[in-house]
Amino acid sequence: MYLLPAIDLKDGKCVRLKQGDMNRATVFGNDPAERAKSFAEQGAEWIHIVDLDGAFAGKPVNTRPVEDILKSVDVKIELGGGIRTLDSIERWLDKGVTRVILGTAALRDPEFVKSACRLFPDRVAVGIDAKDGFVAVEGWAETSAVTAVDLARKFESAGVCAIIYTDIARDGVLTGPNLPATVALAKSVSIPVIVSGGVSSLDDIRNCKAHENDNIAGVIAGRAVYDGRFTVAQAVQALKG
Repeated sequence: MYLLPAIDLKDGKCVRLKQGDMNRATVFGNDPAERAKSFAEQGAEWIHIVDLDGAFAGKPVNTRPVEDILKSVDVKIELGGGIRTLDSIERWLDKGVTRVILGTAALRDPEFVKSACRLFPDRVAVGIDAKDGFVAVEGWAETSAVTAVDLARKFESAGVCAIIYTDIARDGVLTGPNLPATVALAKSVSIPVIVSGGVSSLDDIRNCKAHENDNIAGVIAGRAVYDGRFTVAQAVQALKG
């Protein structure tokens, strides 16, 4: 199992939101590339990046900060937020992103995701963000009538390389991840699932690790790292144990 420390970008800065609310953003730094370097130096093999402005705009916005991160570290990068065209996917992959995360596009146009998977095998992940089990889209501003499990199953044979499952109620509030819902989702598909939202302690990291055999492949940590509750190095070590 691997750790993905998170860098969420708003107005070119590293921020953390509470429950996906852009009006509840805390700025944690003006230099995302330096933050990425610190994560890499502490042993992170992956970094999870979200262009928050892009998620709301429906197109990439924080292009320069992402490019700066790509130039500054030699680790795997997954990127989401506003990626809704094949051209956009291709541009980011050409720039060095390891895999893109499709969120709103996955719900709105599943065929687009399948096309992307055919064109870019093993480089397309789906982000499923849920409120009370139902998928939220458009930067979490809108909740659909589709359940997370039903959406995940749509991509079972599409070639999606990972599902990043975020429980919005837990995101940024440090109450622990929603492991029951995440594990239930992971058991319903064969696509590897990444835990996201709510990680608050090394115990939470270890609890995720305990479900490694339930198709849980990785865990994203954001606010807990920025708040100093544990370091990236400590979390990486906990997942190796």
